[in-house]
Amino acid sequence: MTLQEMGQAAKDAAVALATLPTATKNAVLQKAADALLIAKEQILAENKKDVQTAVTAGIKGAFIDRLTLDEKRLADMANGLREVAALNDPVGKIRSINTLENGLVIKQVSVPMGVIGMIFEARPNVTADAFGLCFKAGSAVLLRGGKEAIATNKAIVSVFQKVLEDMGLPKAAVQIVQDTSRETASEMMRLDKYLDLLIPRGGAGLIQTVVQNSTVPVIQTGVGNCHVYVDASADLQKAVNIVLNAKTQRPGVCNACESLLIHESLQDSFLPMIAEALQQKQVELRGDATVCQKVAGTVQATEQDWATEYADYILSVRVVKNIDEAIAHIRKYSTGHSEAIVTEHTKNAERFLQEVDAAAVYVNASTRFTDGGQFGLGAEIGISTQKLHARGPMGLKELTTTKYMIYGDGQIRI
Repeated sequence: MTLQEMGQAAKDAAVALATLPTATKNAVLQKAADALLIAKEQILAENKKDVQTAVTAGIKGAFIDRLTLDEKRLADMANGLREVAALNDPVGKIRSINTLENGLVIKQVSVPMGVIGMIFEARPNVTADAFGLCFKAGSAVLLRGGKEAIATNKAIVSVFQKVLEDMGLPKAAVQIVQDTSRETASEMMRLDKYLDLLIPRGGAGLIQTVVQNSTVPVIQTGVGNCHVYVDASADLQKAVNIVLNAKTQRPGVCNACESLLIHESLQDSFLPMIAEALQQKQVELRGDATVCQKVAGTVQATEQDWATEYADYILSVRVVKNIDEAIAHIRKYSTGHSEAIVTEHTKNAERFLQEVDAAAVYVNASTRFTDGGQFGLGAEIGISTQKLHARGPMGLKELTTTKYMIYGDGQIRI
């Protein structure tokens, strides 16, 4: 099946999805969750093949973590589908209603996007999240994952398609592009006859390639050079816990901390504490002159380090004079994803919230919470770092657009 044929099939399926009753959508999602668990052995077997192929190819570290499924992660995927089923249906919601002097009644109503395309890397959970959210929002989805996860993605999509067929719905509501070559990715970026929206999800290189080359409207997602600034007034144990969680709980994801900023008054107290804790977790530190002097084993940071999303057990660390210097550093190097301050100073907390420009800004909490599930959205299709249409974790509401519906009684314009 060519991409053009897949696009047309998705467009046809979207017509059927647009008017599906909420109860039907929810029933499909519940059955899809059950079916994932029933097919557990098959999916995990296919995933094991993908992981082994990747390891043989020399891939390691956080990439393998993102690629790997186990029973818990598969259960989380199923639970994510159930959580989406439990959410309010965004389709048909009246966003505004206004009656003009001439008697026209104008309603702005949420409607499905249509066909949503996704180009993503080795994250099998994205396959389930994308299907669940797009389906509940009344749209078909065309998925193009990375070659490293192709066997897993095919297995997951086949489960969903079987559920759709059993429910009398078009299986083209969710499709996986099986050719993972760069040529198919490029072709998909030009599929504007069929795709209404394209969402890239992965590293900076993938996202920029899609943004720069797509003729389909793109939501820019996910590159996360996230910072934690530990202020002079910070509770030090609280700060240690937050930094450790933000960096090491799952370092390969976009909301992990990549850069730590420490107020200079804490260089002899907090810096040794956090350095020891991070090094016990096998985190490589790349620091400025002060950090290199005070923490043995620190690598001298380069200009590139301050701007890098490592997605690995590496952290850049800088000592700053005050909150002004911390905010200036973040403004220069942030990708606009998630930024955090650890402080007991109310004015500094409020200033950080107001002056730091990012999709999510935290006071005394880990950046790891920037996630659709954690925000109560059920799941997410990506985290938007742009400012048009959607910003932050993109849930059901962000996957709809609007239509004006106008009711008249013979009015004509004079």
